[in-house]
Amino acid sequence: MTPKVKAFFDTDTFTVSYLVQEPEGQACAIVDSVLDFDHASGRTNTNSADMIIDFVRKHDLKVEWILESHVHADHLSAAPYLQQELGGKIGIGDQIVTIQETFGKIFNEGTEFQRDGSQFDALFREGDSFHVGQMRGDVLHTPGHTPACLTYVIGDAAFVGDTLFMPDFGTARCDFPGGSSEMLYASIQKILSLPDETRVFVGHDYKAPGRDEYAWETTVGEQKALNVHIGQGRPVEEFVEMRDARDATLGMPRLILPSLQVNMRAGQMPPADEKGDVFLKLPINKL
Repeated sequence: MTPKVKAFFDTDTFTVSYLVQEPEGQACAIVDSVLDFDHASGRTNTNSADMIIDFVRKHDLKVEWILESHVHADHLSAAPYLQQELGGKIGIGDQIVTIQETFGKIFNEGTEFQRDGSQFDALFREGDSFHVGQMRGDVLHTPGHTPACLTYVIGDAAFVGDTLFMPDFGTARCDFPGGSSEMLYASIQKILSLPDETRVFVGHDYKAPGRDEYAWETTVGEQKALNVHIGQGRPVEEFVEMRDARDATLGMPRLILPSLQVNMRAGQMPPADEKGDVFLKLPINKL
């Protein structure tokens, strides 16, 4: 099947969220939503998510899944808000438990923070499948950027999260806790083994030098031929050397500390205190 794909681009975090609809029906899934967050004021708003909600309601769609490709480090997820407004089940990779264990310690969350993935409705493993109406989705475990990264293959479309970017921009960083350039290389080979005509939808775009417009759709064939980091059959040793050297020059994402605390909870904020106030933590010298 060839699903209908509607992209929603957030210019503040350069994130692309997707609405994936069966071609001859009303069932759909949402991939990698955004909750808007102003770091300076600590205020959230739902403008980005509301655009998706408006589209769903305007076209009388039925949301069956709200999917996360991984625990994002650069934006907050709007999954709970979307679920409240539209329904659907929230899914992520089963290695979320590794992320929760790692960052539960970094943020000193204590024993009340569950590290078993129970905040999510579904934990996917390699080879799992699910349905969006009459469409089948297949799950590829594609770690390297993080241990919990997934690629969702729905019909002829692959939603790769941060694993791959547009061919002129390359590949994901691997220097977060649990990341690995060797694992990323292997994961990318798994994606590149899909048919060349498979549509590839990336999780971010930052405009490569010389490109004027944002872009987020490519194909497996284009990635194999043109990706500046991995294309033309680049060997693993060369890729790992390049990726590790590049990662050593990168700073942490602007929203990594609020994002991780929220996203490891399936988009929920930390528990409120006795006055009903919610606080995020700022660990010092931990990342």
